[in-house]
Amino acid sequence: MFFVFLGLVLIIVAPRFITKIPRVENMGRLIGGIRALGFIVILVGLLSSCVKQIDAGYIGVQSLFGKIQKRVLHSGLNVVNPFVQIRHLDTRTQNYTMSGVHDEGDKGGDDAIRVLTRDGLEVTIDLSVLYRLNPEKGPDLIRSIGIDYKDKIIRPVSRTKIRDNAVYYDAVELYSTKRDEFQQKIFQSIEKEFQLRGLILENLLVRNITLPQTVKLTIESKINAEQEAQKMQFVLQKEKQEAERKRVEAQGIADYQRIIGEGLSDKQLKYEQIKAYRELAASENSKIIVMPQSGNIILDGRQ
Repeated sequence: MFFVFLGLVLIIVAPRFITKIPRVENMGRLIGGIRALGFIVILVGLLSSCVKQIDAGYIGVQSLFGKIQKRVLHSGLNVVNPFVQIRHLDTRTQNYTMSGVHDEGDKGGDDAIRVLTRDGLEVTIDLSVLYRLNPEKGPDLIRSIGIDYKDKIIRPVSRTKIRDNAVYYDAVELYSTKRDEFQQKIFQSIEKEFQLRGLILENLLVRNITLPQTVKLTIESKINAEQEAQKMQFVLQKEKQEAERKRVEAQGIADYQRIIGEGLSDKQLKYEQIKAYRELAASENSKIIVMPQSGNIILDGRQ
């Protein structure tokens, strides 16, 4: 609208000042030229006001004299009424985080969600909400809620639905076995509320669940006891396996001795003795004197 205002100044105000200047040659032609320039400036201003650019990932919501228009401006060039005001709304995926870690969430300080569980314990939950604006619902959102829909919708709805669903679970269940189920339930309940407001819930991330210190100590004691029990079972199993191994080994030795004992005879022993004599006789370092009645004497013949 600046060019329109400038054009009006050139058409209306500038000729009056020129007429007061003495000794100006071709004053009529000069005034006509200034007015023509004013019309051109006004035309350029109107054209620039009628064409608006919307960046990628955004939509434009038009407001004409305070009234929200239904037509949504999408990314690219759009022809609009030169008198409308345009609010640019982000339609990309956005993240709203509520965390107990300082400066990690959208609000500074401890912004974690504290809920009461079914067993009466207070649990602290860190949550991230991934959402985006429904482009077709942009005018309705601005009309009913305004630009600050994060503080009016995202934050209170998420915190309320988490508290409403947490009362159906014990603290330990939220921390371990029922965590996925709890996350799915709050996702479904928040998604319904967002749809009514023109928002699309993409994902819900339960980032951290902090239990009371007493519950933590109880869980740690239980885990340690379970680990000790598992360790003892392993030791017992190992000892059983070792005992079984020794039993099998002893049985094998006994069977060997029994088989040898049953298979040996006097003739077999005599044969083994003859074989031993032959091996000794073949040795270069030994001399053998055979005494049939009293036994054998082996003399070492090494120098």
